[in-house]
Amino acid sequence: MRQRYVVAVLITVLMLSGCVMKSDYMARLADIEELKKTGEGLEKGLAEQQQKNDELTKQKEELEKQKAELEKQKAALQQENANIKSTLETKRDQLSREVVDLKNKHSENSARIKTLEEELLVRNTQIALVSQEKEAAIAEKERAIAGVKSTYDSLVSELKQEIKQGEVQITQLKDKLTVNMVEKILFDSGSAVIKKNGTRVLDRVAEILKGLSGQQIKVEGHTDNVPIGPGLAEKFPTNWELSTARATTVVRYLQGRGVSPTVLSAEGYADYRPVSPNDTDEGKAKNRRIEIVLIPLDAAK
Repeated sequence: MRQRYVVAVLITVLMLSGCVMKSDYMARLADIEELKKTGEGLEKGLAEQQQKNDELTKQKEELEKQKAELEKQKAALQQENANIKSTLETKRDQLSREVVDLKNKHSENSARIKTLEEELLVRNTQIALVSQEKEAAIAEKERAIAGVKSTYDSLVSELKQEIKQGEVQITQLKDKLTVNMVEKILFDSGSAVIKKNGTRVLDRVAEILKGLSGQQIKVEGHTDNVPIGPGLAEKFPTNWELSTARATTVVRYLQGRGVSPTVLSAEGYADYRPVSPNDTDEGKAKNRRIEIVLIPLDAAK
């Protein structure tokens, strides 16, 4: 387009100057041709420049897209950093509180440990005392057993005739000693009055028992299952009263012979603790009895 414009201008100039010499004309034509070539070069340059501009425009658009993407990534990273910072601050505050709590807990535990150590010291002292008491109790127990054995031996020696006749039975189980005396050696049937022969036996028993210490002496009354007859019902309504009266009578007799009343006790069991079936006369005779039971004082409490 620009080349045509240049040619038109040149033609117009030539027409206006018709008197121009041929040589000038030819020179002008050469100039025109040169201008034409220059115009073509310019147009080619312009086309190339336009192509470069288009390419640069595309590059610019691509760079702007990349820039926008980078700004988006930057914004995302900034937001992530902000979140991380907030999280770190929250965690820091939480950890600070936890550190304070742990320090307080450590102080509490240290105080508790000190208290427990003091309590352990007290417990160790108590254990030592209890161990000493236990050893003393064991020693006392052994002495009691030895004392019961000695009493057993003395009773067996003193009552060997009655034992031989089956009227008295003496048994020892560790620190418990039982003197079992059948009814006929102490009482008449249905009576709570000690017979003369019975007093002689009890005298010998009392002589041995009054020298004892650390022993509880229980006197137990037992009967067979035969109900109290009409003639005795007014005095002893049931075997309960009869068994208890006999036990009490023996206790009072032992006390009168020097046995300390502080270690004596009387208990009646009627016919509810038989040692033999009540379906024979022999069994009933064994169940009608007085038992003198020796046990340590602490076991009787």
